[in-house]
Amino acid sequence: MDSMRVSIEANGKKQEEREAEEGGAEIRASDQTYGRASSFHGRSWQSSPRSSYDSSPSSSWCGVGEWLGFGSESKRRGGTKRKAVKAWYRRRGKGVVTVIALLACFLAMNWWMLSRIQDSSHGLKFRILRANSSTLSIREELKRLGKMKRPQKTIYAKLLAKAAHALAEGQNKPEPRELWVEPFVPASSWRPCADQRDWEPNEGRNGYILVSANGGINQQRVAVCNIVAVARLLNATLVVPKFLYSSVWRDPSQFSDIYQEERFINYLKPDIRIVKELPQELQSLDLEAIGSVVTDTDIMKEAKPSFYLKNILPILHRNRVVHFVGYGNRLSSDPLPSQLQRLRCRCNFHALQFIPKIQEAGALLLQRMRQNGTQFGPLDQYLVGPFAESKIKGKTGRSTKRSRYLALHLRFEIDMAAHSLCDFGGGEEERRELESYREIHFPALTQLKNTMKFPSPAALRAEGLCPLMPEETVLMLAALGFNRKTRIFLAGAHIYGGKSRLAVLTSLYPNLVTKENLLSSTEIEPFMNFSSQLAALDFLVSTAADVFAMTDSGSQLSSLVSGYRVYYGRGKMPTIRPNKRRLADIFVKNNTIEWKVFEERVRKAVRQTKRVRSRPVGRSIYRYPRCKQCMCIVK
Repeated sequence: MDSMRVSIEANGKKQEEREAEEGGAEIRASDQTYGRASSFHGRSWQSSPRSSYDSSPSSSWCGVGEWLGFGSESKRRGGTKRKAVKAWYRRRGKGVVTVIALLACFLAMNWWMLSRIQDSSHGLKFRILRANSSTLSIREELKRLGKMKRPQKTIYAKLLAKAAHALAEGQNKPEPRELWVEPFVPASSWRPCADQRDWEPNEGRNGYILVSANGGINQQRVAVCNIVAVARLLNATLVVPKFLYSSVWRDPSQFSDIYQEERFINYLKPDIRIVKELPQELQSLDLEAIGSVVTDTDIMKEAKPSFYLKNILPILHRNRVVHFVGYGNRLSSDPLPSQLQRLRCRCNFHALQFIPKIQEAGALLLQRMRQNGTQFGPLDQYLVGPFAESKIKGKTGRSTKRSRYLALHLRFEIDMAAHSLCDFGGGEEERRELESYREIHFPALTQLKNTMKFPSPAALRAEGLCPLMPEETVLMLAALGFNRKTRIFLAGAHIYGGKSRLAVLTSLYPNLVTKENLLSSTEIEPFMNFSSQLAALDFLVSTAADVFAMTDSGSQLSSLVSGYRVYYGRGKMPTIRPNKRRLADIFVKNNTIEWKVFEERVRKAVRQTKRVRSRPVGRSIYRYPRCKQCMCIVK
């Protein structure tokens, strides 16, 4: 643009020299008009206090009219002006018209590429899940989101527009080779071996352990595996675990409503003794009165085996029974005897299997995610048992290749948003809403927040302590190279902000579905009002996916799913774990960063998390099973 301005000014000077030689009044009048036009043109393309977007259409056209000689002076000397304009056009007009034509072509091409996204001939219209049958183009949706009252919808407007453009251009391009795989050679050398035992059965002579686990299905699963190890440590008999009713999850499901009880008892029989209920003589005891009730507040988090031997074993010796109420993550990852560590793995990866009702529905979901392909995945037999084989045997004719899919756990429910103390672009309305939720469900956090100084929401985000928003998630997926046709299974409960918050994700990736989309009302009805059983379906479909992507690495579901994929995956089940701290640094530059640079930085940040490594000391064995206590290296 600067070169065009210099060219215009140089041409103006040459014109003045020729006019001085000709000495014609007609040309001098023309030059006065062109001088005003040149001044207007310079303001349009050079830096000025006001942005060019601030100029109204009427003022722009007034300037152009003055440029072309349609002012009051032309009314008095119209004929002379018209001749001047013609003379000027012959000398300079063609070059300016050429520049304007090229600019128009550029804008038209850009519009055309964006419009390809909504080309119905390519089937590129989206639906906002099944509950909403309306279709909108990406451009229309982004425009609509920009008009919403909450500013959360336009936090990354510029980057989202670039992502939409990139997806439209790359819809037929091959995806990056490493997108659907993990480093195969080092990952494939690890094989499951937690089923191997080298000790004698435990007879449970020291008494009985009752346990009431809290939280959702994933917290309960961890609690069950921990208490199995504690029962072996204390030489106690375990009563089949109970699950506490949670005001958050509101699910009355018990152990036998989710897991195969008989398998659990029999599979662990060589390790510990498990019974379904207390002996009759112990059922009438007032456990609280005799001091046999132990709550989570009585046990430090990540308690070492020595704590149980010193504080719990005497209760068993004295009262013959102890009841752990609200039991959760109360057993350390390290230090722990090698055989106890292996027992926890054996419980999680082998002993706990979902009941047939859940397995059958899970197999149906897998079949539909794979678009009725007759081939089953490498983990199906461990997840849905005999129902994986029945789906294959039920097919006749030639075997068809299964369609691959990505499972996404978007951990963006209101409890996560409230507990994080982060802001998500919703302004004062959002802050009041999350604060009210904290006061009801996290009173201790609210009290702590009122007495201590916490980092600001911006500082929390910069440190990677905030859950990824749907807007950030879709940008990550697009930058990694997942194309617009990618089939995505969305796991999780109700997303904070509802369908309007998901609109950006569903607009860029229209083949996004949930279990509610894939199952008919009749098929999903037995699971309704049972959040833990619904979560079990999410676990199955996420674990069996060709690629699993999490948005919060601290989530229990993400941890259990990724660990299960490592244990049985044999190097063929990649998991995407974003480094939220690095991503936060990238997102900060969302208004200035170029899309190619954004892609490179996101891919580098995620690539580093896919490195194959053994379990770090102190980390969960359920998430990192690559260790000698749980898996074996095959050379």
